[in-house]
Amino acid sequence: MRARIWTSIVVALFLGSLLTAQVQYGIISGVVIDSSGARMPGVAVTLSGPDERSAVTDSRGEFVFLRLHGGQYQIESSLPGFTTVRRYVTVAGGQTERLTIELRVGTVQETLTVTGEAPVVSAFSVRRSLVQQSGRVAGVTGWRTVGPFNTERYRYIEENRFRRVDVEPLSTFSIDVDTASYANMRRFLADGELPPPGAVRIEELINYFRFDYPQPSGDAPFSLTTELATSPWNSKHRLALIGLQGRVLEGDEPAPRNLVFLLDVSGSMEPEDKLPLVRTAMGMLTDVLTPRDHVAIVVYAGASGLVLPSTSGDQKDRIRQALARLEAGGSTNGAEGITLAYEVARNNFVSGGVNRVILATDGDFNVGITNESELVKLIERERESGIFLSVLGVGTDNLNDSTMEMLADKGNGNYSYLDSVREAHKVLVREANGTLETIAKDVKLQIEFNPREVAAYRLIGYENRLLDNEDFNDDKKDAGEIGAGHSVTALYEIIPAGTNVEGADVDRLKYQHETRQTRAASSGELLTIKVRYKAPRGASSKLLRQVLMNRPTAMTANLGFASAVAEFGMLLRESPSRGQASFESAGARAKTFLGRDTEGYRAEFVRLVERAASLMD
Repeated sequence: MRARIWTSIVVALFLGSLLTAQVQYGIISGVVIDSSGARMPGVAVTLSGPDERSAVTDSRGEFVFLRLHGGQYQIESSLPGFTTVRRYVTVAGGQTERLTIELRVGTVQETLTVTGEAPVVSAFSVRRSLVQQSGRVAGVTGWRTVGPFNTERYRYIEENRFRRVDVEPLSTFSIDVDTASYANMRRFLADGELPPPGAVRIEELINYFRFDYPQPSGDAPFSLTTELATSPWNSKHRLALIGLQGRVLEGDEPAPRNLVFLLDVSGSMEPEDKLPLVRTAMGMLTDVLTPRDHVAIVVYAGASGLVLPSTSGDQKDRIRQALARLEAGGSTNGAEGITLAYEVARNNFVSGGVNRVILATDGDFNVGITNESELVKLIERERESGIFLSVLGVGTDNLNDSTMEMLADKGNGNYSYLDSVREAHKVLVREANGTLETIAKDVKLQIEFNPREVAAYRLIGYENRLLDNEDFNDDKKDAGEIGAGHSVTALYEIIPAGTNVEGADVDRLKYQHETRQTRAASSGELLTIKVRYKAPRGASSKLLRQVLMNRPTAMTANLGFASAVAEFGMLLRESPSRGQASFESAGARAKTFLGRDTEGYRAEFVRLVERAASLMD
């Protein structure tokens, strides 16, 4: 009997301790709405206080933070193109605080003090305001200059023109899965500016989005999808879509990852949108690491150093502590940092796994090797070891976009721009496999157009990815990579045979006659697509081939939305080929073909179109 009493007492004490432990925690939940009351998905919500958390509102605009210690918290809600709102909430143990947060169109940071505490003013907000007031000057080279503080650099883009099929029947280019241009464009619009033409790479705007392409069958690492419809901005033309869908790695445990975070901690990285954002982004990636993964941290400023040796992914606290200790200061010896990062990666190389350096910087290389050709040689030498390079661009005012794009391309990696915590979550958490795990490298496309069906064609975007026709069969020629789950979309604007091609007349040749057409020209085929690719660690390419018949159909959601993004890009670039394009038609078509939008990226695009239209007025 006594034993039963003691057992009951012990059980009661144990349950009591559990109840006591439970009431020590609180919950913050809420919904984010716009000025009309509509719920807003995809809003970045950051919590700071006794516990540090971050989340992104779901498709219903809701968020929740569980198991919070009692105390005062700051909640920041942000979405490009809208006010950033800060709320202060006191959490008591065992209670749930429910919030409704309204974001309004604009760029002013708004602080709402719920508990009577003094508002916090961000130095970044003040600096951004000064830059906005200083004005914008677009240089003739396509570089952007804003006020006396800005040295942002963008490569000049000579837009693809129409090519006559009887003169140039082949179009050859490398695929591109970079998305930096989209996030950077979004940042410009959020600041109340139109981006300079050199910052707008249309293929990156399109490839920011995922499309409903089928998963590959058989041994191929990606599927190939085609579509043909009437061009929305020129009813006499056709618009052809070519879509590649990388295999999604489902069910299988991800390959072990040997990662080196190469972080710029120079003086230019001090603002909140640079090193503090990088620390948060790398912390997000740390959260999804497994015990099979390893991470090292290399930093560079005036000199480079190893902050954290290669550390198992289950030692998350140790990795986070190393990130938290980082401070900005000094000049930028980027080349020395890249060299050290590759050395660390080689020393911890994982055979059959993911070996990658992740460079986070504003691209301001001003000490050491600053010449682009020398940086290219350095990256090209190192990629042959099987270690790829991804680049995360951050910040404003001195963003060296052209250098970062080039480094990622030469390093067999991808280039993303982080304009917010939300974008960091997209790149490093939601799309981590695509960002880190390559399923096909040196992917090249060559399109042959049928002269009986096509008078001329124009590749929309990919100006920085064009190849010579003979490069297609040359396995030594570097090209783009596709990550797990990545989709790649290319659009061709086509002038049908028998239609006048303005500005593309060529005199008849003196020494040879026109090439005779083969029997295949009468097949009704519009074009033939050839794709070459290599396995991630392969040296010889494989070939895929597919034809597209000249049978235009009504647009599907894939071509409908992709064409809306392309039209938007042409308007931002003030393309000579934009025809009857307008922000109104791009926005309306994007709404019509919104499709599945669980994270709200497509709905956000519609808002960006409206924002750009208002800035054009």
